Amino acid sequence: MDAPRPVTVRADFRGTIVALGGGGFSMSETGESAIDGALLQMARNRRQTVPRWESSPELPHVCFVPTASGDSRDYIGRFEAAFAGRAQTHVLSLFGQSPWDYQDPAMLEDMDLVYVGGGSTANLLALWRRHGVDEIMHDAAAGGTILAGISAGANCWFEASSTDSFGPLAPLHDGLGFLRGSVCPHFHGEPGREESFLRWIADGSLPAPGIAIDDHATVVYVDGEATSVMVESAEAGAFVVDREGMHEFSAEPLR
Repeated sequence: MDAPRPVTVRADFRGTIVALGGGGFSMSETGESAIDGALLQMARNRRQTVPRWESSPELPHVCFVPTASGDSRDYIGRFEAAFAGRAQTHVLSLFGQSPWDYQDPAMLEDMDLVYVGGGSTANLLALWRRHGVDEIMHDAAAGGTILAGISAGANCWFEASSTDSFGPLAPLHDGLGFLRGSVCPHFHGEPGREESFLRWIADGSLPAPGIAIDDHATVVYVDGEATSVMVESAEAGAFVVDREGMHEFSAEPLR
């Protein structure tokens, strides 16, 4: 199930990662999301500060990466509808399903924001490595591209994670290692998530520190360190979990 693979933290990682436990357009009936609004503002700010983009005042370029969902057409359509008029939208398709032909993953290095969708973490990681997306993501972040993702799209950046890629919830030790420790999305939003994650951190099945993120909450990392938490629901939060227990990050509510 969890194929042995040595995972080490990429100490050379530089850049911004935004890990969503859940929320954004993926979990919005209307497509509107304060988290997505914050991501777009980050992309606009980045566009103004990174020298190679100074001469491009148009809307930020945002690329959706739906690998974990098998390039779901519905998911892609929801992304394009949610970001229409607010960004120049792109889709990185590794399956090449029409009308989204296969794209050279190097396109990611020209994006202001890369937004990774949810689905199967294990499948995402396998395909990314086969197509070289993991190294391109690393280089894109170093060049100023903001990396963001929900659920599987949050799991992938860490050393390890809690996943249902194989059916029942299980530890997965196969992450990219851009961020140290392990992560659990949907922490209070899905049955069994909290109990299993706390147990796996306590008994060493998953590496500490563990980061537990609720639906409608997100943790922002800069150069590998957590810098802030944003929430779009008063009930949402994010937590640091270690062998002794857990404590909550302070969060900035979004409107």
